[in-house]
Amino acid sequence: MTLPVALSGSDVIGQAKTGTGKTLGFGLPILERVTVPADVEAGRAAPEKLTDAPQALIVVPTRELCQQVTNDLLTAGKARNVRVLAIYGGRAYEPQVEALKKGVDVVVGTPGRLLDLAGQRKLDLSHIRVLVLDEADEMLDLGFLPDVERIITMLPPKRQTMLFSATMPGAVISLARRYMSQPTHINATSPDDEGTTVKNTAQYVYRAHNMDKPEMVSRILQAEGRGLAMIFCRTKRTAADIAEQLEKRGFASGAVHGDLGQGAREQALRAFRNGKVDVLVCTDVAARGIDVEGVTHVINYQSPEDEKTYLHRIGRTGRAGAKGTAITLVDWDDIPRWQLINKALDLKFPDPPETYSTSPHLYEELGIPAGTKGVLPRAERTRAGLRAEEIEDLGETGGRGRKSAPAAPAPREERAPRTPRQRRRTRGGSTLDESAVTVPAPAEGPTDEDTPEARTPRRRRRTRAAAPEAVAEAAVTVVETPAAEAEPAPAPAAESAAEAKPRRRRTRTAAAKPAVAQAPAAEPVVDFQTVAVAAQTAEPVATKPRRRTRVVKPADEVDFQIAPVSEPAPQTRARRSTRSAAKPKAEAVAATTTVEDAAETKPRRRRPRAAAEKAETAVVTVTADGEAAPAKPRRRRSRAAAAAETAEG
Repeated sequence: MTLPVALSGSDVIGQAKTGTGKTLGFGLPILERVTVPADVEAGRAAPEKLTDAPQALIVVPTRELCQQVTNDLLTAGKARNVRVLAIYGGRAYEPQVEALKKGVDVVVGTPGRLLDLAGQRKLDLSHIRVLVLDEADEMLDLGFLPDVERIITMLPPKRQTMLFSATMPGAVISLARRYMSQPTHINATSPDDEGTTVKNTAQYVYRAHNMDKPEMVSRILQAEGRGLAMIFCRTKRTAADIAEQLEKRGFASGAVHGDLGQGAREQALRAFRNGKVDVLVCTDVAARGIDVEGVTHVINYQSPEDEKTYLHRIGRTGRAGAKGTAITLVDWDDIPRWQLINKALDLKFPDPPETYSTSPHLYEELGIPAGTKGVLPRAERTRAGLRAEEIEDLGETGGRGRKSAPAAPAPREERAPRTPRQRRRTRGGSTLDESAVTVPAPAEGPTDEDTPEARTPRRRRRTRAAAPEAVAEAAVTVVETPAAEAEPAPAPAAESAAEAKPRRRRTRTAAAKPAVAQAPAAEPVVDFQTVAVAAQTAEPVATKPRRRTRVVKPADEVDFQIAPVSEPAPQTRARRSTRSAAKPKAEAVAATTTVEDAAETKPRRRRPRAAAEKAETAVVTVTADGEAAPAKPRRRRSRAAAAAETAEG
């Protein structure tokens, strides 16, 4: 019915039951309409109509269907030498691109890969004369409608469009109205067919428990007269699990689902067609258009989603006039779904009988021999199995293909010597720099000469209980001078004070020791000298605890490390002293050597009257001649400090 309408160039909507030959219904008109060199030689076509670009495009939803349609068209077009190319995902791009460069007449492909090659300008769609959408409703269900519309917009507006499917929902009809011009709707049915299913297919529906289903399937597969069998599952995980269980029970089984690479999927289909595998467990990806000779049994391990899926599943058997058996196992939870399918297709199984692997009616209806168990006897294991079919290396994309064998390890004598990992000592998560400045320990305490220089001792904190007797407190004045004006001023007091070490914290009764932090030579020269003169203390305290060195990191700016005072003098609060410690402090005078006028230093904060008797410091500026010049007086001084300064002057 389709051939005369399609050969005339009119748009066609073809609808027929599964297994009635839809592929050649659109394939033969395409093979006749394309222009090949034989037509030019016979004078049926002009030479300018010859082109290496594809002249016909067939869009299919699945890779397996794409490969099957390509093989059918190659067989039918052998006499005219028509070049047919399959383009689908899961394979390498390069062979497909090379075939397009050599020239092709008919392209059969899936929407994703067609869009990829068209977007890369590898596929030229400007010469397409015929467009065919096979299994159009399945492409709508899989979400291919936007991709199909994009492909249609790339085609010439003047073309022939044909849609073919076993079921035609409303969305397909609306698609036809949008992109087709006055289509002819052909619905082919046989006079003796009743309903929507093929009459040659015997249907059985059983209510089965999920845990008993593997045993039931194993016994059904041992029925008399069984040839090839296909088992459909709803999920990929279930399909993989059932294929593995059947293999353990002795059946030659293979699996086809979306988690497998394209090479493994084609390997299973080839083994199934060649007879090496007689049980194919698959998802609905293989329910469309797959035509394998000799399929006698189709088992729905899980209930289908809707009536269309059910029709396409059982359509794998009873094809081209052959007889088949369709068995559906419905779980208790799927009874409502099955009742909807039964009503939509007008079947006679509204309430399936409860059935187990030992039920007598199961053996009687399906012809299972009495005494059959769930394991295939060894005498009947005659199939070669899936491993007998070699897997083809397709250069799969996505990293799911066959992995190459790992390279052999090199001999021991040829291996490169292993370099040990270098470790760097850190303190507090930061790496110790070689250019860090180390402040030496004070001269009056125990020295660190017996300690290795590379070893940095752990920093400790002093507590109040460990504080020695009080010593005189010295004030520190910091003045920075540019490098051009700074000159070294050697002094014995400064050299003795350079060995002082900064302290982290001090108690109220503990006196601070002077410290000097040397800056890097590249930075401006800054001298910090703190001289403490005790009136009554002539010798250093022998019981002073051991000092620890401190590492100072070099920075872009000079980092001043002042041990006695953690912050500059203007930012620290004045400390209170007891009356007993006030007398020795009043007699102590600190001389600080600076390189600028002491007037530039910030004044101290105001102190209470209780600290009036505390020792004050005198800032002395060293001139180039080595003589000390009197410093400018502070803004606020106590009477005792003024009298001491007058006497000193």
